[in-house]
Amino acid sequence: MIEQVAIAFDHKDYQTAAKLLKQLQKESPENPWVQYYLGRLHEVSEKRQDAEKIYRQLLRDTRNIKIVSLARQGLQRLQEMELEERQRAISQAIAQPNNTELGVLVLEPLSTELKTEASRKFAQIMQLDPYTARLILPSRGWRLYRTGQVGELKFYGKQLQQAGIPCFWATIAQIQQIQVYQVKYFQASTSQATVVCRNEANQLGSLTFDWSEVTARVVGLLPIFEQVVDVDAHHKLEWKTQIQDYAQFCDLHLLGRRCILRLDDNGYEFQQGLEIIPQASQNTIRINWNSLSSWIDQQLPQVKIWSDFTPFADTVLDQTEMLGHIKSHIHLFRREETNWDSAFHLYSGLVLVK
Repeated sequence: MIEQVAIAFDHKDYQTAAKLLKQLQKESPENPWVQYYLGRLHEVSEKRQDAEKIYRQLLRDTRNIKIVSLARQGLQRLQEMELEERQRAISQAIAQPNNTELGVLVLEPLSTELKTEASRKFAQIMQLDPYTARLILPSRGWRLYRTGQVGELKFYGKQLQQAGIPCFWATIAQIQQIQVYQVKYFQASTSQATVVCRNEANQLGSLTFDWSEVTARVVGLLPIFEQVVDVDAHHKLEWKTQIQDYAQFCDLHLLGRRCILRLDDNGYEFQQGLEIIPQASQNTIRINWNSLSSWIDQQLPQVKIWSDFTPFADTVLDQTEMLGHIKSHIHLFRREETNWDSAFHLYSGLVLVK
């Protein structure tokens, strides 16, 4: 009867093949040929997961060389069909208006107990091996996973979200549209606060806002690089670029206005405006900044603080081309350009647009 099943498949008479297989399943359910043709029936019936399950089981359990070869061919066909459908779906997604814009796909952290199952699904969606997938999925903080046309990123992102893998995507244009004001000092503060600040055209002015408008607070350290003289392994002097210090940054997000109030310990004028910091001759910039941060804590006790910039930066610093599209709005003295500044603005911007 197996020969009749084979002939039915050759003639694409799947209805006859299904009837014969139904009888054979009762008579010889463990017969590997019956299992193989049942897999083929699932394949032509668009039940690909059922077909894949049978083909993989045959690879594990049977020693028949012919069946093993046919099962491998079946898996190959399934992979090719999935790839074709995926490429077609991506092409359709990119064809929609604005979906060709440059964007980023960001993975959000997963608890350790969820990682095993999530990494299996992630591997299947992104065509990776499970070990690599597990290494990619973050446990703490965001991970920039992919850059490219936002239509493609959205396609993968939706699949990941449906599989229970937290992620989001955004366009670089969304980051570019955020207004940034460099805060020089607080001039007044009650239920409303007024800051003296510079806009993107470097014009000095003031801005008044309600503390209740602040939806997020982003803090981070940006390295300050200096050229230093070092001795190499051959006892010769050489110039090296090393991190000598860190600049502290704090962004206050006004989501309703789509803007960021940016404070940093090098640019804030501690001796001006509202007396937040006790005046003392021995005050260092660090002491002043810590006092300012504590005062802001008191004004915003319920606002979430985003402080995982450094682990995020580790996943984005090598994306030089993408970061080149992002104006950092950071005015530290730099002897050479660095991706750290654009990376911080990207991180803060993603918090706002998300």
